Amino acid sequence: MLILAIETSADETAAAVTSERKVLSNIIYSQILLHKKWGGIFPSLAKRAHEERIDWVVEKAIANFAKVEPIHPEGAQARNMQKIDYLAVTQGPGLAVALEVGIKKSVELARRYDKKLIAVNHLEGHIYSPFVQNSQGNPRREFKFPYLALVISGGHTEIVLWKGHLRYQILGETRDDAAGEALDKAAKMLGLGYPGGPIIERLASEVNNKDFFHFPRPMIKTKSLEFSFSGLKTSFYYYLCNMKTSPVKKIRELSSSFQEAVFETLLLKTELAIKKTGINRLVVGGGVIANFYLRKLFRDLVRKNDGEVLFPPYKYLTGDNAAMIGVAAFYKKEKGNFVKDLNFDRVPRLRLS
Repeated sequence: MLILAIETSADETAAAVTSERKVLSNIIYSQILLHKKWGGIFPSLAKRAHEERIDWVVEKAIANFAKVEPIHPEGAQARNMQKIDYLAVTQGPGLAVALEVGIKKSVELARRYDKKLIAVNHLEGHIYSPFVQNSQGNPRREFKFPYLALVISGGHTEIVLWKGHLRYQILGETRDDAAGEALDKAAKMLGLGYPGGPIIERLASEVNNKDFFHFPRPMIKTKSLEFSFSGLKTSFYYYLCNMKTSPVKKIRELSSSFQEAVFETLLLKTELAIKKTGINRLVVGGGVIANFYLRKLFRDLVRKNDGEVLFPPYKYLTGDNAAMIGVAAFYKKEKGNFVKDLNFDRVPRLRLS
C-alpha cells in the first residue's frame, strides 16, 4: 500500500513515497540559503521557491521509487502513478502561501490520476516521526500507548498526551515564540546568522554547555504546562544592550546560557507533565531535537523517572519532510479519513484534534 506524500508548510519542498511506516523514496529541497540574508523565512520568496521546485521534487520522488529517470514521457509518469494507492499532503499548520503550493499540486494529481487524498496535520507528522522506518523496516519500534509527545521546532512547542493512533490531547503549548524561534532570534541578536539553533549548539558545546549568565526560565513557577519564550528573548536583548564589553567577546558563554534557559524550561515542563499524568514514555520530534545535548538531557530526565524516550531515528526526520507526513497518513487511511471535497483549503493555524 503506497502513499505519495507532499510537504510544503515552511521552507522545505518535500515529497516521499511510503509504505505503512517504511520510506521507499524521499526528496527534500531546502530553501535555507534563500532565506539566510533575511534572518528567517521570507513568505513570498518561500512561495516562489516552492512553485519552482514542486514538480521536480514530486517527479524525483516517484522516479526514485520506480527506479527510472526523473524526466520521462507523460505515459511513463502515468504508469508510475498507477503504482501509487493514495496521496497525502500537509494541510497545516504553516505558512499559508507555502501550504497552498503543496495542496494545489496534490489536488492536481488526485484529479488527474483518480486517487484518494489524505490531509495531514504537520504536527502529527512530527509526533509520528520517531516511528518512521527506512526501506528495510528499521528501526523496529512498537507502539506502547500512551505517550507524552513533544513537538519542539522553529514554529511549535507543544506537550501532547498521545492516547492512541490519531488520538491527541494538547496539555500545553507556547503562548508566543516557539523554542526554535527563540534560539534563532537569539542567534540573530548575536550576529550568528540563520538558522541559529545549530550555531548556538556548536558554540555552547565549546564551553561545555554551562550556564554563565542565568537568564530567566519563563513560567516555571506556575503549574501550567504552557510555554512562553518572548520574555526570555527580551531579557536577552536588554542584557546585550547593557553589556560593558562587546558581546562577541563572550559569544560562547552567551550562546550557552541562552540555550540552557530554553532547554531547562523544556525539561522542567516535561517533568511536570510526567508528574501530572503519570506517563513516563516520551516521543520527541521537531527540528530542535536534532541538538545532541538536548537529547542527552531528555535521556537523563526519563532515566530519573524510570521511563523511556524516542527520537526520530534519522536526522532528516527532525526537520520538515514528507516521509513523516506519509507515515501519519497511513494511520488516517486505516480509519478512512480522506478528503471529501478536493476544493478544501489550507489551515495555517491548524490544531491537533
